[in-house]
Amino acid sequence: MDRGSSKHSPRVDEQMSQEVSGLVQGPGTGGSRVDESRVPEPAGEDQPEPTTAPAGELRSGSPQGMTSEDVEARSRLGRFITMKSLPGDRAALLANARENEAPDDVLAALERLPEGTRYQTVSEVWAALGHTNETTRW
Repeated sequence: MDRGSSKHSPRVDEQMSQEVSGLVQGPGTGGSRVDESRVPEPAGEDQPEPTTAPAGELRSGSPQGMTSEDVEARSRLGRFITMKSLPGDRAALLANARENEAPDDVLAALERLPEGTRYQTVSEVWAALGHTNETTRW
């Protein structure tokens, strides 16, 4: 009888097999990848549903001083400006954005940057385009 391991007992082999079965089988084999003992139980009849907003405070995930739309727009800009172009001036940023097949609106925004200024980060470019970055907490 081949158990697959001579280091452990059959009980330990079976336990180890169950621990990694979700990782080995993957999602396509029917069934959850989560061990049943790790799935949280639903709230009782007289219990409130769990929330990510303790004490009713809504948290959007965007940093203080920026909206989620600002974060998404800055992130989109950053997708077309890679680290190899930073620090860089307007010409370097435009060349890098064209290399990365940036859409016309991103190229038009970069063309509005003033000549002769070197930018260290995407946040500096974002601010130079007239937008606000997150505020720091002291």
